[in-house]
Amino acid sequence: MPKAGIIYNDEKPIATRVAAELRDKLKSRGWEIVMETGRGGLLGYSKPNRPVCHTRIEQLVPPHFDEDLSFAIVLGGDGTVLAAFRQLAPCGIPLLTINTGHMGFLTETYVNHLPQAVEKLLQHDYEIEARSMLTVQLFREDNLLWEALCLNEMVVHREPLTSMCHFEIQIGRHAAVDIAADGVIVSTPTGSTAYSLSAGGPVVTPDVPVMQLAPICPHSLASRALVFSDTETVNIFPATPNRMVMVVDGNAGCYVLPEDRIHIEKSPYTARFIRLQPPEFFRILREKLGWGLPHIAKPTSVELP
Repeated sequence: MPKAGIIYNDEKPIATRVAAELRDKLKSRGWEIVMETGRGGLLGYSKPNRPVCHTRIEQLVPPHFDEDLSFAIVLGGDGTVLAAFRQLAPCGIPLLTINTGHMGFLTETYVNHLPQAVEKLLQHDYEIEARSMLTVQLFREDNLLWEALCLNEMVVHREPLTSMCHFEIQIGRHAAVDIAADGVIVSTPTGSTAYSLSAGGPVVTPDVPVMQLAPICPHSLASRALVFSDTETVNIFPATPNRMVMVVDGNAGCYVLPEDRIHIEKSPYTARFIRLQPPEFFRILREKLGWGLPHIAKPTSVELP
């Protein structure tokens, strides 16, 4: 019996309802279905009295989700998609992402197109697009305190009411550099259209094997976004006495103390997206961000009254 999974956002009634309907439909067609909410991929935030919130990457895989699954269907918005990949990327399970939210930048299609999407899925009429992910780890001395899979970006920034921070950043074997800013972002090509874009970083197409470093509100005209090979590792040392906060993909984070080290490298796991049509990144930029849309032509002449 073929086996598939469903990950859904149980805080959205439409996602919960559609997940149940989809489960029954696939079971009637001879599929074994396992279900889980996206909550398991939300790592949460540490608190002042609990500075470390540590769950090993492989421990986020839900029960009964394994390499035997042919695919999994995700019902939710971008946050649910990010959580689902943290849960399932270690198993290599490809995901069909269905938008029941708002922006849906990471989703393949909308919930009203789900019947057609499922038919293409069952007929194996799709492609798989693999996108790089990052492994983000926090060390104190040589002890691993916290880690997470990252599809979009890692952000380390100052807490409210603290002054500008300094960061010593070393990329690969290159000499460390000092950046004075409110924070820094290290992103994948997928994350180049997220927080990094808002911080002035360039858009990078998903097939380019790079990482991107972007300062947040830097205190220097020379501090600009940097794009470099994803074969390099990144180590960030807080060069400030203030406690900072690290956030991964917008929904998981921990405190960073002055003696800590953040280590970032390309993950051995990839995010495997099911594409029902050949991926066309510029089309997504046009539809979601309005990039490259034709301007309204000005009149060639104006008649005065």
